[in-house]
Amino acid sequence: MTTRPTTKVTVRPARRDDVPVIDALVRELAIYEREPDAVEAVPADFDAALFGPDPRVFCHVAEVSNADGGTEVIGMALWYLTFSTWRGRHGIWLEDLFVRPQFRGLGAGRMLLESLAEECRAKGYARLEWWVLDWNEPAHGFYRSLGAVPQDEWTVWRLDGEALESSR
Repeated sequence: MTTRPTTKVTVRPARRDDVPVIDALVRELAIYEREPDAVEAVPADFDAALFGPDPRVFCHVAEVSNADGGTEVIGMALWYLTFSTWRGRHGIWLEDLFVRPQFRGLGAGRMLLESLAEECRAKGYARLEWWVLDWNEPAHGFYRSLGAVPQDEWTVWRLDGEALESSR
């Protein structure tokens, strides 16, 4: 791994050759979120979802320059479109935002969120939303510093696994 860079962070849409690092970042995120064995996806799943014939999920990556002049991906924002019936417009659901710990504090997370906010503005989307684990106080503070507001009046519900299969 590279030590803390001295060059600036840039954000761009992910490319197919980023799939291995996207997979690695997802696994690092799972470790950070205390679920190291929860990831079932493999690189081929990310390749198909992001770059198949009808992509429905998207990704931006943050990168820095290496000492040798190359670049290194240090973070990602994986997202997809939602729809608000009340607003009658699409929005973005940020599924995962992750910046490698040794690169935090460089502005990469802020830049990734700004790139998604710009995507919303450019396409007329109504909102940018995401979940944050209750125990992740550093993330809560970061998102509040951006002006994001928690939606405490909602409870997340999920149907998956056996319950999903038996709901026929």
